[in-house]
Amino acid sequence: MRIEPVPALVGHLAVPGDKSISHRAVLVATICEGETRVSGFGRSADTEATIAAARALGADVVEDDVDTIRVRGVGLRGVREPDAPIQCANAGTLLRLLTGVLAGQEGRTFELVGDVSLSTRPMERVAEPLRRMGATVETTEGHPPVIVSGEPLAAIDYELPVPSAQVKSAVLLAGVLATGRTTVVEPIPTRDHTERLLERAGARVTRRPSSVSVDGVDGLRLPDVEVPGDLSSAAPFLVAAAIVPGSAVTVHGVGLNPRRTGLIDVLARMGARIAIYNRRPIGGEPAGDVELRASDLVGATIGPEEVPALVDELPLLAVAACHARGGTIVRGAAELRVKESDRIEAVVEELRRVGGHIRATADGFRITGVPARLRGGIVDSRGDHRLAMLGAVVGVASREGVELRGADAVGASFPGFFEMLEQVAPGAVHYPPAT
Repeated sequence: MRIEPVPALVGHLAVPGDKSISHRAVLVATICEGETRVSGFGRSADTEATIAAARALGADVVEDDVDTIRVRGVGLRGVREPDAPIQCANAGTLLRLLTGVLAGQEGRTFELVGDVSLSTRPMERVAEPLRRMGATVETTEGHPPVIVSGEPLAAIDYELPVPSAQVKSAVLLAGVLATGRTTVVEPIPTRDHTERLLERAGARVTRRPSSVSVDGVDGLRLPDVEVPGDLSSAAPFLVAAAIVPGSAVTVHGVGLNPRRTGLIDVLARMGARIAIYNRRPIGGEPAGDVELRASDLVGATIGPEEVPALVDELPLLAVAACHARGGTIVRGAAELRVKESDRIEAVVEELRRVGGHIRATADGFRITGVPARLRGGIVDSRGDHRLAMLGAVVGVASREGVELRGADAVGASFPGFFEMLEQVAPGAVHYPPAT
């Protein structure tokens, strides 16, 4: 695919529903009594894998529309043991959270598998606390495939060795099946969508500044869920608008959970012109309309305490930093090395190829920005959806455009990304000729 430069990005958008919340809504609804309607569902290859997993476990999932589904759950302990391994595809959220759900399904055994990329992701960080609760969890040299044998669970107090919303969520989901009160202590707060959904489903959730606890329950019932727009899906348009002169983009109805808005906070610190209107709750989550207008950016330092709130947006932030005046340093982001790709090395290599001044560190980047368009060239997604969107942003903001290889990787999280890019950047997207 060819992405051509544009003079400006202008327009209004509504991005698909938040992928993190969509995964969690389906999984929590699966272990609830009754039916839960999920509107604003963020449909993608990853969340479709979660629907397939719910069905394999016995839940009835009706797809009323592309963004509206109904899940009739099987109850807290009614999960069915499937005849075949559960395919998690490339969805790390599904793999890790489902491990927690299955840990307390007594007398049943489940095998969780994934694609080549997912099979390289670390799983001992999830398996270890679940074993402490009493579950039997076998990994393959620390990676998927994973075999989970459900056992009676006992509550634990667990301190996360690294900030991870996925590990926290797996332990909390196991905690509702355990006897007693399970507490997870976080070194740095991470996204709290699981806690919010469990609370709405009737679990007793206790929050403190550095920890969250959940009590074991006899049953759950989740009311209908409305999913706000995904800030991670809005991020490419916001970053592109920040760096292409004359741009003005507004994204409507996007989630503004304070544990997810790190990109907005850092862009504002860099000098971006950001306004948030019409703040309102959507599905129990803070939300609103975000407007971003182009401006001259300056470099910034992002420390470890900020990383959990923008870990998925750090590749795009690196693009913004390449266009900013002065230096930008990102520290405490070693987690990027165990995503769909080693995103630290991948971002550095791809941005260097298009003219960026960036180098990798053990846990982040150092970038020397130049307030001018990057040259352009070739960007390879390496099968990573975040890198594919990075390449598109580089293309619209470049001098010569970008040949984007592996563009179809966006389907993991945002299948309609390029069509939406065309809405605010007409003429930017050039598809290869049909064969």
